[in-house]
Amino acid sequence: MRTERPQDERESYLTLSLVPGIGAVRLQALLDSLGAPSAVLGAPVARLRTELGATIAGAVRHADRGAARRALAELTGMGGHMVLPTDPTYPEALRTIADPPTYLFAQGRLELLARPAVAIVGSREHSQYGAEVCQAIARAAALAGLVVVSGMARGLDAVAHQGALSVNGDTIGVLGNGLGVVYPLANRRLYREVIGHGLLLTECLPGEPPNAGSFQRRNRLISGLARVTIVVEAAVTSGALQTARLALDQGREVLAVPGPITSPVSAGTNALIRDGATPLLELDDLLRHYADAIHPPPAGPQSAAAPPPLERRLLNALQVEPLQTEQLVERSGAPVVEALDALSALELSGKVKQEIGGRYRLVAAGLFR
Repeated sequence: MRTERPQDERESYLTLSLVPGIGAVRLQALLDSLGAPSAVLGAPVARLRTELGATIAGAVRHADRGAARRALAELTGMGGHMVLPTDPTYPEALRTIADPPTYLFAQGRLELLARPAVAIVGSREHSQYGAEVCQAIARAAALAGLVVVSGMARGLDAVAHQGALSVNGDTIGVLGNGLGVVYPLANRRLYREVIGHGLLLTECLPGEPPNAGSFQRRNRLISGLARVTIVVEAAVTSGALQTARLALDQGREVLAVPGPITSPVSAGTNALIRDGATPLLELDDLLRHYADAIHPPPAGPQSAAAPPPLERRLLNALQVEPLQTEQLVERSGAPVVEALDALSALELSGKVKQEIGGRYRLVAAGLFR
């Protein structure tokens, strides 16, 4: 049975973890061999050399407790927590990933780490369509009892967190910087809301600014916490695609939202689908991966029967781009009167909307709410 370490041992553990060259595997081997973290720090040099080699052994013997002590004091001051692999709150989902974190810093509701989660990621530079889809998916997932995980970045990450919060749902923001640092500054209000109602999580020390490497490491935690990773919009060079690749490497499911083939921010998601990712077209595409874990969605449009075949053909046509009425009728393959009746039904149900100029576009919320 795992138990929390006493505070002085937690300081020793963090001190040891911060020694260059000691990762998760080596750290666990040291603890298995020498016992408590304080025992490792106080071990004879000869023993450390046997375990680690001369260079790292010397670094351990000269490890400075000051950085760990300051980090834990700052963490306590903000009401945060350090979560270790020996703690019952350490997320089980992260134990199976490559390079699991040796510690996590958290601020907010630790109990969310034990809940079924879905990761929702996407482009910083997104379209209106992408924002609508992202918010609709996050709202629907939260209403179904899933914790929405994303990276607290500008763009669709922020939209995903806000979507969950808008229905009093639960969300985890995984940071590429330390607690107490708001990045980007435009998300200051979102940070406060997530701390108050959800959870912030990071491997960075409190007060540590972001860097490019920290964001890449953050992405493996986003995908690692979730059974499914959804990519809403992503250019071909987007970090969201890296998160998708990490999810696949971790044995997780990846769903991608199709978008217009003319849109640069949908190029990455469309490529994922071409290469075998499952397209996310309706709520059931997500929920079927959580049949053993989620609460049933509340009664209402989101749990209604699937659209009839003709309506589904019209919706599929609009997945690519907005279309004029005549184009939709032609692509439906149905008689004009039947196609117009189906289009009217979709408009009344909120699944499509007619824009200025007469074109119809898909309203994502209509598929998920």
